[in-house]
Amino acid sequence: MKQPLKWILAAALLTLSGCQDKGNSTVESRVNGITDDVPEIDIPQTDIDFSQFDTLDASMQAWGLGKEKDANGQPLDAVSANEKYKPYDTVFVGQADQKVYLTFDNGYENGNTTAILDTLREKNVSAVFFVTAQYVRENPELIQRMIDEGHIIGNHSYHHHSFPAITIEQVRDEIMQLDALMLQQFQYKMTLVRPPKGEFSERTLALSNLLGYQTVLWSFAYYDYNVNDQPADDAALKKTLENAHPGAIYLLHSVSDTNTRILGDLIDGLRQRNYEVARYDLE
Repeated sequence: MKQPLKWILAAALLTLSGCQDKGNSTVESRVNGITDDVPEIDIPQTDIDFSQFDTLDASMQAWGLGKEKDANGQPLDAVSANEKYKPYDTVFVGQADQKVYLTFDNGYENGNTTAILDTLREKNVSAVFFVTAQYVRENPELIQRMIDEGHIIGNHSYHHHSFPAITIEQVRDEIMQLDALMLQQFQYKMTLVRPPKGEFSERTLALSNLLGYQTVLWSFAYYDYNVNDQPADDAALKKTLENAHPGAIYLLHSVSDTNTRILGDLIDGLRQRNYEVARYDLE
């Protein structure tokens, strides 16, 4: 299966990893090094017959969005992907209603999550935080606060390895090790997964579904993840509001200072446009 060209181009321009910063070798070294050094943990043995995935497409799909919208104002790519990957319980955009959803990728902590949580509490908004094992181990107090304040914690994999680039057995381990870590440390069962870098295949989506996970991608994201090349606040707020659409799933990176500063205004602006900034509830 060939990747749609606009997906490839979008992904090349926007490598939307929850813990990636191409503009700073120190940050990139820290992230790429520490994630691989996270101690392994034991997971329950499963009787999965991995040969059942052999007939499914293993080619990498790097998720990115074109600019075309449908009659409801939703990105055509996301609507099409919803339908294509529906058998694997994979969501790219919500229903064509007035609900929008805030999701954060937390690959590593850059000092912003406390302020983000403060704003969400002030605005009475529930978000989804997709975390890695590195984040969980280094920031247990923030994880506990997310749980206590009613947010949803999603699985962003144990080491943040691209799922299509590793074996299907390793994908199982990437998901289930973090699943086990959250159960052990917080008695919290995750049910949502976001593949690292937005890279997936039909095979990895099918496995995630078999493991009891819904895969959640996004219908809006922008260049917010480079900590040394942050967008100006006014430009970022304008972009995030102008691209609001029914059922929008926002991908925001918690490492972004800009996102942290504009979050309250973003929520207010969405509400002024008659959107409900809703708790994630898509099925």
